[in-house]
Formats: sequence, C-alpha cells, structure tokens
Amino acid sequence: MNAKILPLLLVCLALLLSACGPMPSSPQSLILGKWEVDAAVKMTAEFNRDGTAKITMFGQTVQGRYKLDSDNELEWTLNGITTKSKANVTPTQLELTDSAGRTIKYKRK
Repeated sequence: MNAKILPLLLVCLALLLSACGPMPSSPQSLILGKWEVDAAVKMTAEFNRDGTAKITMFGQTVQGRYKLDSDNELEWTLNGITTKSKANVTPTQLELTDSAGRTIKYKRK
C-alpha cells in the first residue's frame, strides 16, 4: 500500500512547493539598496530599510530620510529640503519623475 501512496504524496508535495514560489516584491522593498545614474555626472542614491537615504553627487554626500507611499510617491528630505517624485521601481531600474515631468533613471549598483 505504501508503494501506491508514495507517488501520490510526492506529486502533492511538488504541487505545494511550486505554489509557494517567491512572493512579488513590493516597491518599498525593491527600492532598498544602492542605485547609480548612467550619465556624464556620477550620481548615486542609497535607500535603507530604516527610512534613511543618501545621495552622492560631485563627490559630496547628503543624508536624509525618505518615504515611499502606496501610490509610489517618493518623498525625501535631504538637508532640510523636501521633494516629491513619482517612483517606478523594478529589481534593476529606478525611475523618479518630478512634478515638472523630469525623469532621472537609476540602475541598481
């Protein structure tokens, strides 16, 4: 009897494991890490889990805080200046578009 049940159990286990694949990542988790702009000006941005962020441009680093809400609006405050951008984030690319329609494209570093 065990010989008949074993293949059935293995099939059920395989189906269960395939249904438990990785969950889609949220923008809040995808934004974490270091990003860089591919342009003439070397610029990097880093977003940490604790809500802190920093931007490095022209060799100068500015630190601050950020929030990414459920509408993918990124609000960050650096050196006392708060800006808002629409964020489109994937595992490899981050696009930030400001209210004037200007977009900066970052690649994961």
